[in-house]
Amino acid sequence: MFARFTSARKPLARFFVFMSVLWLAACDVTLAPDANVGQQIDVTKPIQVALLVPGASAQATDNQLAQNFENAARLAIADLRGAAIELRVYNTAGGNPQQAAIAATRAVDDGAKIIIGPLFGEAANAAGVAIAGRNVNVLSFSNNRAFAGGNVFILGATFDNTAERLVQYASRQGINRYMVLHGEDLSGNVGRDAITAAVRNSGGQVVGVESYPLSQQGIFSSTRRIVSNVRSSGAQAVFTTAGANADLPIIATALPDAGMSIARSPFIGLTRWDTLPQLVALPGLDGGLFTVPDQNTATLFANRYAATYGTLPHPLSGLAYDGIAAIGALAAAGNSDALTKEALTQPQGFRGTDGVFRLLPNGLNQRGLAVATIRDNQVIILEQAPRSFGGPGL
Repeated sequence: MFARFTSARKPLARFFVFMSVLWLAACDVTLAPDANVGQQIDVTKPIQVALLVPGASAQATDNQLAQNFENAARLAIADLRGAAIELRVYNTAGGNPQQAAIAATRAVDDGAKIIIGPLFGEAANAAGVAIAGRNVNVLSFSNNRAFAGGNVFILGATFDNTAERLVQYASRQGINRYMVLHGEDLSGNVGRDAITAAVRNSGGQVVGVESYPLSQQGIFSSTRRIVSNVRSSGAQAVFTTAGANADLPIIATALPDAGMSIARSPFIGLTRWDTLPQLVALPGLDGGLFTVPDQNTATLFANRYAATYGTLPHPLSGLAYDGIAAIGALAAAGNSDALTKEALTQPQGFRGTDGVFRLLPNGLNQRGLAVATIRDNQVIILEQAPRSFGGPGL
């Protein structure tokens, strides 16, 4: 399909659906050395690819996601034209770094020329380190920038990418004074840093940074202070890291109830607001900004997956499709260097399940995103996702 293209006041019991599932504490990270370039291949023969998934886990959700990753990868292989891939699947017992290292080593011993996965950041790092010096790149499903670099690339959507897209759009609308609002946890802190970097890189101004404990009472006890500082700062927007299944419904209700004017300082969201139907009915989010993937390609993938497997794909499963599609597109072009860092980071990027994306030499990625708002209880696309790199929005 794509391979040819180079409730508001409930206690906070769950965290971000799309982002935090990949986050783990990043302490004393040891990245694989950057000497790795990737192996040459014979494009007339099937490419041996290893898929590392969170299977054989004590958590049913990990095992379900593992199957979704494998399904998406096999769907991508079936859609390839002009390239053949031999896929072998290895379990990592959820996010177990030791098991990921063992699986990566075994995969390379079995002849894998490139690895797709694993999911969690520490597991991805362990896999990369385990095969350092063996000339094999790792295309991880993680979105944790702390583990990107060396022979490890992250395919997951990053806070940096989202923040940059939203600040670029907001700047064109005359917004250049931002209050940054974040929860006091790892994801909140990393999101805060991504937002502040994006604002400063665009020439904008961070007029304040406010945080709150990730509990219902913690948010309520912080509300008056936050609202007062938003008013006094003259912020033209409140850029928040809040997540749909966690703090966002409370933040979007409590702050306007306490007197924050969303007409003067609308919310901008680092996470998606279209994942729960009830969010669009929150008055506090009306007129705010957030991003969504390219809706055309996302729908194509979801429909294709459902028609094949009888159920909708997990939101992260498309990452496995993207990894296969990128490899297949390069190999189909007759590129014997398809698995090298130089080829994988080609500036024109690839067409994936959520639109265009490209891998960067530092191990991060850039994805084309649409900018959306909520108006009259509906999600409205304000600016479509770019279809190629170098155009508006990228």
